[in-house]
Amino acid sequence: MTQNYDVIIIGAGPGGLTAALYASRANLSVLLLDRGLYGGQMNNTDAIDNYPGFSEIKGPELGEKMYNSIMKFGAKFEYGDVQQVSLEGNYKVVTTDTGEYRAPALIIATGADHRHLNIPGEDEYAGKGVSYCAVCDAAFFKNEDIAVIGGGDSAIEEGIYLAQNAKSVTVIHRRDQLRAQPTLQKRAFANEKMNFIWNAETESIDGDGNRVTSVTYKDKETGITKKLTTRGVFIYVGVIPQTAPLKDIGIVNEQGWIPTDEHMKTKVAGIFAVGDVRAKDLRQIANAVGDGSIAGQEAYNYLQALND
Repeated sequence: MTQNYDVIIIGAGPGGLTAALYASRANLSVLLLDRGLYGGQMNNTDAIDNYPGFSEIKGPELGEKMYNSIMKFGAKFEYGDVQQVSLEGNYKVVTTDTGEYRAPALIIATGADHRHLNIPGEDEYAGKGVSYCAVCDAAFFKNEDIAVIGGGDSAIEEGIYLAQNAKSVTVIHRRDQLRAQPTLQKRAFANEKMNFIWNAETESIDGDGNRVTSVTYKDKETGITKKLTTRGVFIYVGVIPQTAPLKDIGIVNEQGWIPTDEHMKTKVAGIFAVGDVRAKDLRQIANAVGDGSIAGQEAYNYLQALND
């Protein structure tokens, strides 16, 4: 049986949670859907020190605080893996593995996943030296030797950012030249703190059980396996937007991201997008929260216009 709401929000990370807060405070019936625990990627973050109001807070704790703050306004949370989103007049129909839901307003907050290397130690040391975000975690590696894996724009941009406070940054790349744009390459090669290991296949991330101690890689030219001593490993081998169920409604660009205007509106009236799934540069908790507040209010405005 299809359940009806005023607003459906897909994704319960910081953007989705904030959108639910603003929409439910406006006395709208709100359904918040996620395939996992509310909080999103915050649940995989050991410590957050760049969110206003907290000098440092554990990711799961911040997710819990956000979730508790919205529940008192009547939003409903359901687990569900979204299979498809379709349009039915002014209604948006969301089909999950557990049921079907309809609402005139839909907010997409599905986020993006960092592409993983899928090597030993990567998951084990996530949050203990393995990171996918220099802006988030650079402060934890001040005066440390750091490794960056990748050779594209993101890897080199983040490597340059890390080099501001790190003792050294070593870029490990599987090719013999970078793929980053020339201006970034020039800045990286000119930075005395940055080193480069070419033609290297990363095989494992090693540690002492508590945190990262080294990276094992194979020299593709010689076949020799080597180790690089490091306290942090930042991985930049691609980011994947989580938009597969949305491919049939015309809001996703060629790269899989969702373009929006400053009001978080997509190409389809009544559908909004927030957070990491948007086509944008900076993906942080703080600006996901900002996106969510705008989308929650804009969903209310949209529903008011429908009823006029």
